[in-house]
Amino acid sequence: MAEPHVARRRALTVAGVLLSVSVLAPYLVMLLTALKPDAELRITPPRLFPVSWRVTNFLDVVSDPEFRAWLRSSLVVASASTAIVLLAATPAAYYTARHRFPGRAAFLFLVLVTQMFAPTTLVVGLYREFFELSLVNTYTALILTNAAFNLAFAIWILRAFFASIPRELEEAAAVDGCGRVRTLCSIVLPLARPALVTATIFAFIAAWNEYIVALTLMTDPDKRPLTVGITTYVTAYVQHWNHLFAASVIAIVPVVLLFALIERHLVTGLTAGGVK
Repeated sequence: MAEPHVARRRALTVAGVLLSVSVLAPYLVMLLTALKPDAELRITPPRLFPVSWRVTNFLDVVSDPEFRAWLRSSLVVASASTAIVLLAATPAAYYTARHRFPGRAAFLFLVLVTQMFAPTTLVVGLYREFFELSLVNTYTALILTNAAFNLAFAIWILRAFFASIPRELEEAAAVDGCGRVRTLCSIVLPLARPALVTATIFAFIAAWNEYIVALTLMTDPDKRPLTVGITTYVTAYVQHWNHLFAASVIAIVPVVLLFALIERHLVTGLTAGGVK
């Protein structure tokens, strides 16, 4: 009986390795291309590994003032929109999870419907609206747009976590004299940390990777986010594929660092330590 079990484990291991390789292969190609000099990019047929390794491509990109401006714009937009999402979604999700009020179902349905609209389908209307408000080519436009499109997901996931938390914990806090706000901040939010982390990661990555709205609204090259700015490395007249891929590798770093810092909270029990 042990042999089939061992064979199954080995098969699953091989399948997992193959899946990991297939997922990581594009990133490996991107990294190797970023390390090639310009002359090797024109070799036919192309080589996977560079003959002459050029690590200075990354230094060239980092030292580029335009790249630093794009990176700063992406950090500002992604961080600010994520903060707005959490500040707005937390009370909305908590209230809908704990209270039944007229129009509650319609509100939740409306929140769900907003997830069905992609920014691409609304980009013309968004441009017209922000143009009337004189917000075209401003960080405010991108921050509000990203926050609006990521708010619905955050509300739904936080509401599900809040609804799963036993009411007895809040009732015990109320007996001890805690008000509604203190109960939310001291009892509910620590228990809902996995949901908050998930919402944070989703909102930040979605804002970090957004392209269409940023391309439409941001006309100033210095205010463009990273997703739009790095496309200038490859145009009809200029092709710096090594710099493009080097910039793309660097663009992955903030997301990886964010996930590494808060990943441990994803596996935290929902009510771990809530009841002694």
